[in-house]
Amino acid sequence: MYDYIVKGGMMMIPLALTSVLALGIVLERLWSLRRKHLMRYDIVRRIEELLQEQKIPEATTLCKRHASPMTRIILVALLNYDRPKAEIKEALEEHGRQEVAGLERFLTALGTIANIAPFVGLLGTVLGILKIFEAVSQQGVANAQLLSEGIYNALITTAAGLCVAIPALVAYNHLMRRVEELVLEMERLALRLLNILKR
Repeated sequence: MYDYIVKGGMMMIPLALTSVLALGIVLERLWSLRRKHLMRYDIVRRIEELLQEQKIPEATTLCKRHASPMTRIILVALLNYDRPKAEIKEALEEHGRQEVAGLERFLTALGTIANIAPFVGLLGTVLGILKIFEAVSQQGVANAQLLSEGIYNALITTAAGLCVAIPALVAYNHLMRRVEELVLEMERLALRLLNILKR
């Protein structure tokens, strides 16, 4: 592996750094976007029971004590329970957008890595081929081994760029889909609790 990095030239350094960064983002987001961690179904069930008994202060205290994206959204509804249902829904949607921004944290960086890695690899290949042509102009085309070795080394960065970009893009799409699913589930649960609250 080290041999490939050395042969690939200077552009292998940013590719190596972006691959480590992408891996770190993917692991962090997989850990942070765990459904049980975000949704706190046990707390949501308890809040639902309290709302059915019209114990709004107790439900509010429970939301504050067990902070998660789901309980923060429910808290918005509880703090505004005396307002009309349409206004509460609007407040929920606005707060939901803020929670989505938190769920999508670092995903823009992951998408950027997936987009730029092939171009960084291509730039490394172009720089490598320029070096080859410079050597050919000085030594002539008699040395076929120099030419083939130079092209081989130049193409390493393109391969490395694709090796970084493809998994990063797959992970980005998977994580964005997970965020969308979580947001839809949060909206569904929040509306169900809102209906209980305004019954």
